[in-house]
Amino acid sequence: MNLTSRSFIALLGFCIFVSSLELQAKESVDLVVSANYVLTMDRNNTLLEKAAIAIDKGTIVAIGNAALIDEHYAGRQHISSANQVIMPGLINGHTHSAMTLFRGIADDLALMEWLTKYIFPAEIQFVDPDFIRAGTQLACLEMIKGGTTTFVDMYFHPKEIAKVVDECGVRAVIAAAVIDQESGYAKNFDDAMNKAESFIQEWKNKNSRITPAIAAHAAYTIAPEKLKIVRKRANALDVPVSIHLSESKAELEIVNNLYQDTSINHLEKIDFFSGPTIGAHVVWPTAEEIPILVKRKVGAIHNPTSNMKISSGFAPVSEMLDAGVKVGLGTDGAASNNDLDMWEEIRLTALIHKGRSLNPKAMPALRVLEMATRTGAEAIGLAQTSGSLSVGKRADMILISLDAPHLTPLYDVISHLVYAVDAQDVQTVIVDGKILMQDRKVLTLDEESIIKNARAIAEKVNREIRLNK
Repeated sequence: MNLTSRSFIALLGFCIFVSSLELQAKESVDLVVSANYVLTMDRNNTLLEKAAIAIDKGTIVAIGNAALIDEHYAGRQHISSANQVIMPGLINGHTHSAMTLFRGIADDLALMEWLTKYIFPAEIQFVDPDFIRAGTQLACLEMIKGGTTTFVDMYFHPKEIAKVVDECGVRAVIAAAVIDQESGYAKNFDDAMNKAESFIQEWKNKNSRITPAIAAHAAYTIAPEKLKIVRKRANALDVPVSIHLSESKAELEIVNNLYQDTSINHLEKIDFFSGPTIGAHVVWPTAEEIPILVKRKVGAIHNPTSNMKISSGFAPVSEMLDAGVKVGLGTDGAASNNDLDMWEEIRLTALIHKGRSLNPKAMPALRVLEMATRTGAEAIGLAQTSGSLSVGKRADMILISLDAPHLTPLYDVISHLVYAVDAQDVQTVIVDGKILMQDRKVLTLDEESIIKNARAIAEKVNREIRLNK
């Protein structure tokens, strides 16, 4: 062997040695995700180009330049997406997930007629554990495919809802429904409260993705003394309360007739806001009531599609945000929406408040995107966990393709996310560091069987409704 050959072998050995040192120097993590853009939605709404996120044990351990992340972290799994944007998963602050099975059952009606003549009777007749499980599976499938990673639910049989959430991998605040009437799930208020407490005791601290809560239906369906019981028990159990709040003019009329007051004032007087509260809708707060929401740290969830469809009105979102209310976005249930598409809520929120105020600068795109992510997490009490991408937070994120014709050309990522992106543009969904959907294929739910089962239940519902007419 000549000198040149020996030198080459020595050099090759040195390169292998150096490469081995570099590999050893890399920190091993579960997952590295990289894309053209990373929108963190942190306090500075940082937008990074050609960036990556390192994830280990469900937690974000690093965010930064893709080359630097690759230099320091070795992912056991790697998702690399060229023309995509990584952002926090969307937060649906108010829904009734299993009502997907009532999608289209009663349309074009005002809230009270819709509730009393169609929804309440249908719930008594059809809602059982099997219905809840099938409807919640369908809802979670729809939400995952649309990029929703966290939702707040308010419905019956919460233990069944929790089982589905546990299995499919999303994050949820699951509020056990309490109402002062027979519901099919419970005989009366006391029965509903006992079931809510049983659910909370079983599921609190059982799964870090599931936050149990109590759902008091509304100020007009639960008497004041019983609302006090809801709050007292929620505080004792250290769980939040979700409630339909100042949703419609009809609600205000009923509350005024019963208690000579408006909904928010009425609840304030009975100290209902003395613990964490998620107020759904908040369409008709007075100027005097908005400071109560701020002082009491009540999260307000804006549901523009549902509010318009049931003609409830237009919530004063800009005024609430300017005053300091934490306002998030929600879809409401699919019986009054009729889908769980958060991109629709984002776009409508940006548009209708410009029209309402005759001000094109009202509700700018970035502010609306905050409502769907970081501010939405604050409104539902999960700011420490979700809503933005930063080191130490749980890895709840989505990847959105920018390849579609309706997203071409691209001048402004945030503009596209608010005014142009649709649910089908979501390619990958990750919650708690686990991949729930990749390249549009949901990995944690059997889409075919869920849809088949939902259709079978719908046939039964439709048949029974026709027989009862």
